[in-house]
Amino acid sequence: MVGAGAALADEVGLGKLTMGLLADRLGVRTPSLYKHVAGQDDLIRRIAALALHETADAVGSAVRGRAGSDALAAAARAFRAFVVEHPGRYAATIGQEPYGPDDPMATATERLLDAFTAVLRGYQIEASDVDHALRMLRSLCHGFATLEAAHAFQWSTDVDESFDWLVAFADRGLRAMKGRT
Repeated sequence: MVGAGAALADEVGLGKLTMGLLADRLGVRTPSLYKHVAGQDDLIRRIAALALHETADAVGSAVRGRAGSDALAAAARAFRAFVVEHPGRYAATIGQEPYGPDDPMATATERLLDAFTAVLRGYQIEASDVDHALRMLRSLCHGFATLEAAHAFQWSTDVDESFDWLVAFADRGLRAMKGRT
């Protein structure tokens, strides 16, 4: 049911996802959904956990066996592709906080952070800068991908070219941080 909700969110947008619409899609009555989820908020949290796990899988697979700029580019492309292909389920992740360490969202978030942290190891970033670097990468990737998914790039310049430029810019910045004290 969560997978169907995630697919529907991708199709109609997270803001238009309702329990009634999901029930219609599944060919059941709305009350029967409450046997599986506590309500709309619970459904969205479950979609968010699913999306984070899927994003972690995509980014983790993309960076496996790569290092440095190759890993960065692979991670960024995988993240971007996921957001553009799954805008509704990705939107569910925004603003969600894990309830505790056993929350599926915490596990999924940790897996995604681990994949990006592996990318940073190739740059030999100081331990004190890792959180800053992770936030920078998330901001760059999230911002670009969500703008692209919303069809917000209206200029004639090729979007892929702009994305490659952004990744190269981040790579130069990360390389400049190597060994910084």
